[in-house]
Amino acid sequence: MLNALTALDRGTRLVYSRGLRRYVYAPIAINLAVYSAMLYYVISHFDGWLESWMAMVPAWLDWLEWLIWPLFVISLVLIVFFTFTLVTHLFAAPFYGFLAAKVEVQATGRLPLDDRGLARTAVDALGRELVKLGYILPRALVLLVISWVPAINVAAPLLWALFSAWIMAITYLDYPMDNNKVSFADMRRRLSSHSWLTLTFGGWVTLITWIPLANLFLLPGAVAGAVLMWDRHYRGQRDIART
Repeated sequence: MLNALTALDRGTRLVYSRGLRRYVYAPIAINLAVYSAMLYYVISHFDGWLESWMAMVPAWLDWLEWLIWPLFVISLVLIVFFTFTLVTHLFAAPFYGFLAAKVEVQATGRLPLDDRGLARTAVDALGRELVKLGYILPRALVLLVISWVPAINVAAPLLWALFSAWIMAITYLDYPMDNNKVSFADMRRRLSSHSWLTLTFGGWVTLITWIPLANLFLLPGAVAGAVLMWDRHYRGQRDIART
């Protein structure tokens, strides 16, 4: 049975095979540029963020400083990862959508239902990313507020981890679904109907994203893995809203 981990393994091998590897160069270049800029920004501002965080801790919680500091670091890593993901996918979406279509043909022998031209696909891919942002940002804002509320923010790392896994699943599994004319709302319903499988896939992709530099080369494999997951687990589902 194809599970999340085997899908990622097969997908990574697939995108670097002959005939497909040339389609990963542009996404890797985009990821590298964004990764370098964000790493520089975080390093140059880390001390100031830490001071601001610690200044918000009430005096009666000073005895928890040993715990609050690592929680800040974990939350910061999650927030940076989340921001990195949003920015890179906004720019790389047209390339990832095109890569997903090529993988689908080679891996399954089926053509995606999408009959749009390359230029229209690129424009629509950006539009789809904006739809995702409209879904993600309000929820991320709530988590960001929780991350800065004393006492409550102890739960922030766990909430960010779960949210990140869900968003990673949405981000990557949406590429083959968009190529097959599955609406964003229907895509979320399909993912929710296989919640454990979906979160497992998103969790593995999240872990991949945290691997410095290696993630630049592994993320295209996540696109291919999402295609394999789509074909095995989500393709046969009907739009729940219509049934």
